[in-house]
Amino acid sequence: MKSRTISLFIDAPPDRVYAYASDPRNLPLWVPSFCKSVALVDGQWIVQSPEGAVVFTFAPANAFGVLDHTVTLPSGLRLYNPMRVIANGEGSEMLFTLFQHEGMFEQQFQEDAALVLSDLGNLRRLLEPVGS
Repeated sequence: MKSRTISLFIDAPPDRVYAYASDPRNLPLWVPSFCKSVALVDGQWIVQSPEGAVVFTFAPANAFGVLDHTVTLPSGLRLYNPMRVIANGEGSEMLFTLFQHEGMFEQQFQEDAALVLSDLGNLRRLLEPVGS
């Protein structure tokens, strides 16, 4: 399966980036391309997306910057999304690995990669000090 890891520097400490990105309630603010709203329903994070209601399952809280999550689409298809925040000097490097799953055309894969980069840019704008 083809993959691409998208990386973006964020001028904020890793613990701050992790705390913000690991809180599902913040998803609509930095992933507006996919997450229109989010709610905790019966112990599951339900995201309203262009695909309809999807379930987000997140890695347990950890001290390693692991933000992996699985998205279960209405069709039942489960998409695993590895995501990390790592230290880069006094700032952070945010990494997201995108997989070209079976049946996904190259153009859609490239469009998804552009959306991920845009979403990481949103995260950077939300977390960096003004003027950075």
